[in-house]
Amino acid sequence: MTRECSLLLPRVCAALADPRQPGSDDTCLEKLLDWFRDLTELDPTVKLLQDNPCLTEFISSVLALPEPSPSILSFTLRLAGILAASEIRFQHLQQEKLLIRLFGRDGPLNSAVWEDASVRSGWVEGVHSMMHHQPALHFLCDDGSIDVIFTLQGDPSLFVASAASQLLVHMLTLSVESETTKPLSTKDCDWPACAQMIIKRIEDSLQSSSASHIEQSLKLLTSLFGSCRATWTEVLWLGVAKQIESFLTEETVQAQHMLANLFLNMAWSPVFCDAEGSFWALVTSALEHLTPVQAGPLAVGILRLYKCPQDVRIQAVTVLLQPMDCILRAASQPLEYAGLLDESVSDPTAVESLLSSKSSCASLLCQTLAHLEELLSLIRLPVDLPYTSLLRSLMTILQFCNGFLCPASPLGSMISRILINSFRVQRSALDVIAALSEKKGGDSLIGSLFDVLLAYLESPNTSPTVLKKTFQATSKWLMRLQELSCSNSQWQQTQKILEDVFLVLQKRLCSPCWEVRDSSLEFLTVLIKYLRDQDEFRQSLLSSEVPRLTENLLEDPESYVRASAVTAVGHLAFITYFASESPVVGNQYNKENTVAKLQEILSTDPEGFPRRAVISIFTKWLRQGCTGQLEDTEQFVSRVIQTVEYDLDWEVRLGGLELVEVFCSQTICQLGLPECPYAPVSSAVTSSIHQDELLQIFCRTKLFSFLFRSLCDCDKPVGQRACDILLGLRSSFYPISTLKDSQGTGDSPARDSIAWLQRTLRQGSLAQNFLTDGGNGVDFQDPEIMMLALGTIDLEELHDELNKSSDHVEKSPQSLLQDILATVGTIEENEADCY
Repeated sequence: MTRECSLLLPRVCAALADPRQPGSDDTCLEKLLDWFRDLTELDPTVKLLQDNPCLTEFISSVLALPEPSPSILSFTLRLAGILAASEIRFQHLQQEKLLIRLFGRDGPLNSAVWEDASVRSGWVEGVHSMMHHQPALHFLCDDGSIDVIFTLQGDPSLFVASAASQLLVHMLTLSVESETTKPLSTKDCDWPACAQMIIKRIEDSLQSSSASHIEQSLKLLTSLFGSCRATWTEVLWLGVAKQIESFLTEETVQAQHMLANLFLNMAWSPVFCDAEGSFWALVTSALEHLTPVQAGPLAVGILRLYKCPQDVRIQAVTVLLQPMDCILRAASQPLEYAGLLDESVSDPTAVESLLSSKSSCASLLCQTLAHLEELLSLIRLPVDLPYTSLLRSLMTILQFCNGFLCPASPLGSMISRILINSFRVQRSALDVIAALSEKKGGDSLIGSLFDVLLAYLESPNTSPTVLKKTFQATSKWLMRLQELSCSNSQWQQTQKILEDVFLVLQKRLCSPCWEVRDSSLEFLTVLIKYLRDQDEFRQSLLSSEVPRLTENLLEDPESYVRASAVTAVGHLAFITYFASESPVVGNQYNKENTVAKLQEILSTDPEGFPRRAVISIFTKWLRQGCTGQLEDTEQFVSRVIQTVEYDLDWEVRLGGLELVEVFCSQTICQLGLPECPYAPVSSAVTSSIHQDELLQIFCRTKLFSFLFRSLCDCDKPVGQRACDILLGLRSSFYPISTLKDSQGTGDSPARDSIAWLQRTLRQGSLAQNFLTDGGNGVDFQDPEIMMLALGTIDLEELHDELNKSSDHVEKSPQSLLQDILATVGTIEENEADCY
């Protein structure tokens, strides 16, 4: 602790303990606790308390108050816990009788202020903080406070209840791992005293008739097995296993919903997953006896495990697929196609009952579909899935939802009526269909799948959110279709599907709903990005009205749509303007007009989104070497720079810097410098004609003016990016060995102007106005002056300054203590004259 802080701390403690003072801000108190936590971790001795007696005096003063503020009392409890985290400070506070008065039976536990949740929370957190040594453990156990902690597991405040459960786990772990000297057995006498008390309470709760007590103990065990992987957890489990297993079959105890998380945490522990068949037999029983809703999370969790018996995996995937199998069977009776399952794990009537109920059908299907999507996202699936049947089931769900399928079976009719226009189920099913596009299987159903997807794209009843998901699934399967048509010569089917897709897209681009127009443009952009090299795709796209309609949307009244139209047009240019082979009907597109429109948007659009999209597209064009076909790249970059440098949107300015970085890298590479971007170059290259040519190009494009002005930008990311670019340029022009020599070169007027620029740049964003006039004779288009500026200005200092956090001064402990004093004030300042 610094001397300044040690002088301020007594005043802060006195102000916080004074009931006449207004309460300090909770954020300041949290930061104060963080500071004390750092101090105590650095020095576990009693020196902090000896050098700052105001801390113990503060605790005593708060305890002496007849009605302390709940926030100050909570702060005091947490502070005492932090101070007592080391054994020697714990003993010191014990001698002062402070801990027993704070955490004992005669403390806040039995006062009216205990009704406040913040006080109970502070008590639990304080106990948890001190629980790092045996004296603290014995203090709590001997005082009977374990009963209090178990009671707090049922606290109405979920935060307090959760913290109490975590505290019991910590105490149990500390007791066993610090007080045992030999391997444990199931005999009570082998457990340390504190651990034995906790385990006895767990066992009693599990055997009680109280559902809340059972639930609390199951939560505690779930947390324990999730955080502790020690072998003694198996000994504890063996003592409660039979009781927990009985919960699977006892209808009188409603604890089944807690068991999935418990078994999953155990399965992740090597203590249980490597064990013999007893644990996995219990998991198998759980998959069989839990309801489909309860068993689903357990099944998908098991399938994510690396170590798991194959028969358990098969049973888990069967649980996941049961609702999907039921959908297939309900769609047609007798069954026209192969089902998903040969046999069920549990009674299929339970799934049928849930699917035929309006209150549970959609939620069960959404949960199942979410689990299937999670499973399909795994890099390596632990089991083989019947992809074709699964895809057919998903198509059936979508047809149920839009009323395109009228099943003959009573169950199918019931499900169809329930699911009609269920947007939630539609979105979930489309997500899984999109994920299936990356798996091998279902190719025989592609024609039928696109019939379903096109029906959704065409239907006026498809909601905008469902339409967006349909677009996403369609784009994924179109990519899959292209792969198949290349290998199977199915180009006629591909061309027909593409024509149908673009016909629908034409209508959707004219939709009165802006969300539909926006997602249609996003869909088009994705297609172009991935399929623009395919002949069938290009021909279908260019023979449709989609390109014209897309350009029209550059003038859409909605800014989000204009931004998406900019991005789509930018990608469309790779086909209409920049393709190596001119398209058959490409001459109808005027690239100069399109570029002019985008530049107009960049300079005049009142919303930031379209302008950001334009600068992003221009950068993409430049990066892929396309701007040379439009006009001289220098003029293009110069015009863009002059447009964006005064833009009010910092992300547009940042995008302009990205374009500058790409331009610098490409120009340096084109002129023959060895590595890009910005690799230090040899002295031979540095002195060559390329250096002068580079400087002239960069000055003509007004690049340096933009970069140096950006160093003073009021938005820090812009200044940071500009500084990085300048550092990169300097490394290209100045090898490290010649950098110091360069700082003494240049005539006096030039040195004066550079010195002025250096002083101005150090002012940061306050200097913005100085740079708008060109800056006191600094000619940013003079190659010699810019060369001198790169070699002279301390860019590393500016870089360090720009990368400091905005609160690097304010977050110091001294500043924090001053803030607290300023908040609470002094008694004299807060007293008012009544007359």
